[in-house]
Amino acid sequence: MVVKGRRKKLASRLLTEEDEGYLKWKGRIPLIYDWFTNDNLSWPSLSCRWGQQLEEKAYKNIQRLYLSERTDGTYPNTLVVANCEVVKPRTAAAEHISVFDEESQSPYVKKIKTIIHPGEVNRIRELPQNSNIVATHTDSPEVLIWDVDAQPDCGDDLGAADSHPNLILTGHQSNAEYALAMCNYEALVLSGGRDNLVVLWCIRDHVSSLTNTTSLGVPMGSPSHMQSVNASEDKISDSPTVAPRSIFHGHTDTVEDVQFCHFSPQEFCSVGDDSCLILWDARAGRSPALKVEKAHDGDINCVDWSPHDENFLLTGSADSSVKIFDRRNLTSGGAGSSLHTFQHHKAAVLCVQWSPDKSSVFGSAGEDNLVNIWDYAKVGASYEHFMRTPTAPPGLFFQHAGHRDKVVDFHWNATEPWTIASVSDDCARVNGGGTLQVWRMSDLIHRHEDEVLAELEMRYRHEDEELNEQLVSSFHS
Repeated sequence: MVVKGRRKKLASRLLTEEDEGYLKWKGRIPLIYDWFTNDNLSWPSLSCRWGQQLEEKAYKNIQRLYLSERTDGTYPNTLVVANCEVVKPRTAAAEHISVFDEESQSPYVKKIKTIIHPGEVNRIRELPQNSNIVATHTDSPEVLIWDVDAQPDCGDDLGAADSHPNLILTGHQSNAEYALAMCNYEALVLSGGRDNLVVLWCIRDHVSSLTNTTSLGVPMGSPSHMQSVNASEDKISDSPTVAPRSIFHGHTDTVEDVQFCHFSPQEFCSVGDDSCLILWDARAGRSPALKVEKAHDGDINCVDWSPHDENFLLTGSADSSVKIFDRRNLTSGGAGSSLHTFQHHKAAVLCVQWSPDKSSVFGSAGEDNLVNIWDYAKVGASYEHFMRTPTAPPGLFFQHAGHRDKVVDFHWNATEPWTIASVSDDCARVNGGGTLQVWRMSDLIHRHEDEVLAELEMRYRHEDEELNEQLVSSFHS
């Protein structure tokens, strides 16, 4: 790990093809973004997640943002709670968003609380029914549940002891590091791990107990609180534990990602290093409801279930591809093929997510430092998108190239249309650390071509009229 004071060494390196591509992207920021901000992180990060919207103002909204910051063991691992000022569409001036220093912190991202995390924060997921409840994965078999508002702020006290999670979910037999999801309908938590298992918990009653205890003024993590939750135990543990509701068997290698169906709390999916995509139905037992063998030609790192259509699923793999599956085309024996394979990443895909704003749009990020934005509706379309280059594959209509190392996570904002937070782990670079970027592409890129051309024509016509008026005024004067 190289500290910030030594990051100036980066400037002395010869420009590589990657550096030249980055500089070319940087020069286009005013043309392709409606808003962009860069926040340099002192330490590498593995996860970012939008939380609740806190305040709405005339030109910007304040929103919760969760970040992980992990280290090389010299300093504690932390779960960071921040407030992010999200500038509203068509508000930021082009000259404003184009000027930034990649070595400095963003004025729009303000850290409000630091939780000392026992181990690296590999994944962060929030509970939709209670915006204060967050689940995290680390290098252990347990899932940790935090009431972020009740947790004390450890601030910059790097000598502080680990914070105590409000709940610990047990059930895995080996480390569960990345596969983590929470349900939109009920207080359900889903996890996968190196033990090849998919584990399901219900924390509804426990969350209710935590909330009630907090409202009575009993500090979270205090002995009286833990005793009230763990009254049946002989001794008071550091944090109360919750046993699983169900454990599901079907994978033959590490489970890398899990996701609930947005239309049913009983249905969920999982992917893993066995190259399998498995669909589960808790009502039908603990065996796979449908198993797709060899869904990719490599480990499957990520999966997402469409929030717009219960039949569509996205997967991303170490084979550098993204696939869309329609479960109606898959049989109970696991046979079937993807609707389409998207190939433009040059390295492993680490994260995929459907857009909340348009049903056919999704994003993918990976070890090639890119976040690609795709539109499945444009695959096979007879027209060319006006921003598309001749070398771009069908469906790809935007590339975010602002990160200098692998993009380990990104998250669409559900309340701010077309706004994305992405984070990279820059540990492999000379300057180390991590980078958070919050960005929104210009709506001229994602809107329908007819609307865009009509607006541009109106804009140029208005500019011509203003120019003519200025010429006439100048002539008369």
